[in-house]
Formats: sequence, structure tokens, C-alpha cells
Amino acid sequence: MKELTCVVVGGGFAGIHAIKAIRKAFQEKEVNRKLRLILLDKHPYHVRKVLLFRPAVSNEPITIPWERILQEDAKFVQGALQHVESDKKWLLYKDTEGQDHRIDYDLLVVAIGSVARQPEPSQGGISLSDIHTAARMREQWYNNMKLAAVKGEQEREQLLTVAVAGAGITGIETAAELAYAMRAEAVHMGIDPAKVKVHLLNAQERLFTEGPAKASRKLESTLAEGGVIVHHGTKVLREEDGHLMLSSGAKLPVGLTIWALGLIANPALRQMTLPLTDDGKIIVDECYRVASAQGIYAVGDCAHVVDMESGKADQMTCKEAIPQAQRLGKIIFADLTGRQAPQHKGVLESFSIGLGPDRGLLWTHKWGLDIILTGKLAYKTKKILWDHVSMV
Repeated sequence: MKELTCVVVGGGFAGIHAIKAIRKAFQEKEVNRKLRLILLDKHPYHVRKVLLFRPAVSNEPITIPWERILQEDAKFVQGALQHVESDKKWLLYKDTEGQDHRIDYDLLVVAIGSVARQPEPSQGGISLSDIHTAARMREQWYNNMKLAAVKGEQEREQLLTVAVAGAGITGIETAAELAYAMRAEAVHMGIDPAKVKVHLLNAQERLFTEGPAKASRKLESTLAEGGVIVHHGTKVLREEDGHLMLSSGAKLPVGLTIWALGLIANPALRQMTLPLTDDGKIIVDECYRVASAQGIYAVGDCAHVVDMESGKADQMTCKEAIPQAQRLGKIIFADLTGRQAPQHKGVLESFSIGLGPDRGLLWTHKWGLDIILTGKLAYKTKKILWDHVSMV
């Protein structure tokens, strides 16, 4: 029996769920070839990116060793994808020592996801990009608080102030967690927690424009209760000499500026000679197949996936990436056996937002109604989702 090699590139949420779905399809269905599964990722562990704000507020680890996720029939290779030769079915990757290696494949799943949008270096601050930048944030605000305990009133105000530039879901969750952590630390250091200020700068006219206005109002009131001050219709220009320069002309004294500007498709895609949209996503059909590249599929944030019924493209969220990955196993089985492959379907319109320990907001639109849950139940639901996406 000839072995069939399937390489999954990217060990994020889409990648690990794709491996699980492909394995399941081969176990449950009759495919007359032995499956060889390979995961290629640049990290020696899975990063729980939905919890990227956690290293900014605590020492809680958000990485999981591959041996806890992958079964024995899947091999992990650490490296960064460099090039795909789709006609000859091989790829080139660079290992941790900078050496190039080639892997021949029968099936290739590209799931290298997205990266954080970066500010210009001259704008100052720290971008919430990975676990290392998050750890830098925690170190900076913690050291600022230690200094604030012995400084005068004016310096103390600046040292106890953090600004989060960007009010998408990542920015909202980061601001909420920071306010909670910094207030708790203030009590421990003998500082009045009311002196801690976390500003959330929102370029839009309200929070959470994906949902209804009443959900936005609930979000804002819950953030205010937790100590987050929201500024609407305000763009951050730069941090300069301990002040945040705003588009309104105002200045905020800050000890730390955090950029949370959203996501863009992984720039590494532009090196792979695969068909891309203008914003750098891989063009796929309704079954996640890459155009003019037999045996190559793409799912998750790096893929431009469109619901054929509504005409809407999937957003860059795990709630959309994971159903894509789960469906992919059935699609690959169908393609290998000449059957009709299932097509992409859009997911239920819903969002879940964490707002600090035991606080959250869950919104969904169904039966023509806006359903909103808040408080502990919403937070518990969000935590279940966080664990599910990383298969914890």
C-alpha cells in the first residue's frame, strides 16, 4: 500500500483541528492508502493566541507542547515554510538553524494564519504580537507601579496609566484584564486602586460594531465598572515623552502604550507563489481547494473563504477557522475517493468576549433576535471556547 503524505503547515487553531479532522476521516472511511501526517510549524509548541493578553497580566503559560496535542501517527517538524512547488508537489522550509530542507507531499494544507498589524516604529509603545511582547508589557507596567509607590503625585499619575490603542475584541479583552490585574497589584503595593487608569482608544463611534448598539452599551458599562475608560472616535498618533498624542489634539500621560490594531494575513504567504487576494489571503473555492494547485488546501485566517449563499467572506476568527478545518477532513476524503465533497457554510452570527475574571459578554443573532448574555455565564462560555480551540 502506497503511503500518502499530508503536510499541514501552521500549528494554530486551524492547523491542529485540520490534523484531527484528516486523521478522523482516514480512520472512519476506507482509503486504500496509509496516511503519513506531518505538522510544520516555526514554534516548538502550540500558542493559544486567543489568550495572548494573559502573559501581559500574569505568569500563566499559554503554550502547549506538541506531544500533548499530536498523536503518535503525526510527526512534528519545526521550521518556517519558504516556498511551495505546486506542480512537482514539494515544499521548502527553513529550520531553526537557518538550513533549508525539502518535503515531498501528496496533500498540503496551508494554515499559517495571521499576524498582528504593526504600528510604525516612530509611534512608540509595544504591539501585542506574541508571548514575548506580552511579557514585556507586564514587566513594564509592574515596574511602573513599583516606582509609583515612591513617587510624587504627578509622576504617579503617569506611571499608573496604561493606554490600549485599538478597540477590537483583542483590545477590549486586553484592557479589561489589565485593569483587573493592575488594580489587584495596587492593593498589594499599598496604592489606591482608583488611581490606576486604563484607557481604551477606539477609532470607531462605538465598541463592537459587528453587533447591535445595545451590546456595545453593555460592553462599555461593564468595562467602566472594571476601571477601563473608553474614548470613541479617537485615533492614536504616537507616544512621545510619556504622553499619548491623539487625533483630537489631546495628550494623555501614559506609562505604557499597547497597540492592538487587529490582524492581517501572514506576509509569508506572498513568498509561496499561490494565488492571493489583494489583501494577501489565499484564494480557495467552496471546498478550500487552492485554485490551479492540485492537492493544496487552505483554511483559517490565511484563506479567503466565501459563503456561496450569502456572498460573505469568513472573518479572521477561530469560530470560523475551526469549522473550516473540521469540514476539511471530509472534503479530502471525498476528493481522494471521487465522491461529492461538502461545501463551505457560514457559521452562526455570534461573538464571545472576555472582560476579566468572571466577566464576559456573549452575543448571537438568531430567529431575528439579538440574544445577549453577560456576567459569569458569559465568561464561563468564553473559557470553554478558549479551551476548545486549543483542544485542551
